[in-house]
Amino acid sequence: MLKIVVCVSGGGTNLQAVIDAIARGSITNARIEAVISNNPGAYALKRAEEHGIANVCISPKQFETRGLFNQAFLEKVSSYQPDLIVLAGFLVVIPEIMIREYQNRIINIHPSLIPSFCGTGYYGLKVHEGVLKRGVKVTGATVHFVDEGTDTGPIILQKPVLVEEGDTPELLQRRVMEQAEWSILPQAIDLIANGKVTVTEGRTVIDWKKA
Repeated sequence: MLKIVVCVSGGGTNLQAVIDAIARGSITNARIEAVISNNPGAYALKRAEEHGIANVCISPKQFETRGLFNQAFLEKVSSYQPDLIVLAGFLVVIPEIMIREYQNRIINIHPSLIPSFCGTGYYGLKVHEGVLKRGVKVTGATVHFVDEGTDTGPIILQKPVLVEEGDTPELLQRRVMEQAEWSILPQAIDLIANGKVTVTEGRTVIDWKKA
């Protein structure tokens, strides 16, 4: 049974998608051990509580230095002994010490088709604002492993979403969530939970036939 810790900063819609997928059996061989947020007001913590999932807030603002936060954050995550850490809209830079300790065991959902509209400064609505400003016709979402870079880790799954005439950043954000994020994040977790994803030379290999 794959033990998951989900890290989230806001409302937790992707967290809810994972909770629902586990409940209906779309994700098998996995359970959420805890939800961690850097934001005490994050609705994601309420979602976790409503589903009987351990939840805690740990914020950089609670510590005198970033180094102290990084150590405390790593200790809190590790206390749940996770097999997989899922970043579902987590707006905190993951400490390198954690990336090394959990190599190829941290995944992130990003609301674009990496390598487009990703990297430093591209998060939340800023991604969709960039898409509309550039005038691209197709956007989407990407699930990838986390490495020391920003949105540079091995890609697991991607799904395209059409940009429509009259889109605002808010409308596009919602469509990308509904049509891409909420499906490929649970799918990626299920693949990992059932041993179907390996990383070779910086690229993922998915064994779709593996029982």
